[in-house]
Amino acid sequence: MIIAVDGPTASGKGTIAKALARHFGLPHLDTGLLYRAAGRQVFLDGGDPDDGGDALAAASFPDSLLDDPQLRDEETGGLASRVSVHPALRQALFERQRAFATQEGGAVLDGRDIGTVIAPEADAKLFVTASVEARAQRRFLEMRERGAGVTLLEIRDDLRRRDERDRNRAVAPLVPAEDAMVIDTSALGKEEAIAAAIEAVKQAIS
Repeated sequence: MIIAVDGPTASGKGTIAKALARHFGLPHLDTGLLYRAAGRQVFLDGGDPDDGGDALAAASFPDSLLDDPQLRDEETGGLASRVSVHPALRQALFERQRAFATQEGGAVLDGRDIGTVIAPEADAKLFVTASVEARAQRRFLEMRERGAGVTLLEIRDDLRRRDERDRNRAVAPLVPAEDAMVIDTSALGKEEAIAAAIEAVKQAIS
């Protein structure tokens, strides 16, 4: 069974995907982490995330980079959004994601184009979304716990810029798959969102 969980930054898709993986006993891949690693590698290389060549060169990042705590920083998230617009980088990371999705027994993947590009044949497709205000508040609290000196306004503006890039890029834009079940988590608590997602998957596979 393949479960695809898509949605914008800070919508709760990662939390939901991990919970679904635990509930259904499946391996989980946060595909956004791959793009964050590529963005971080561009930075480490002294390259330009808006340059397709620099982005593609960063696709060969070492696996050890996936354990770098700085991948979760807001700055790296912005870099990830910028490198992800390049078709060559997306193709370079496609096979890695595809292999994970099609492994024996199935998997849960979360990202922005799982149900539309990576695994369009997924047994269950969810599109997790939330208002910019709700997402900014969640990310602000998360960053504050990490001791990051970033304001709510800065996070809100950054989310809007990322949404604009993700939804309007020429390749694999952030859109719900036609057969995806949409879950708006704006007014939902963590457990409520997880419960709604589990129920949606059960409906999809029944």
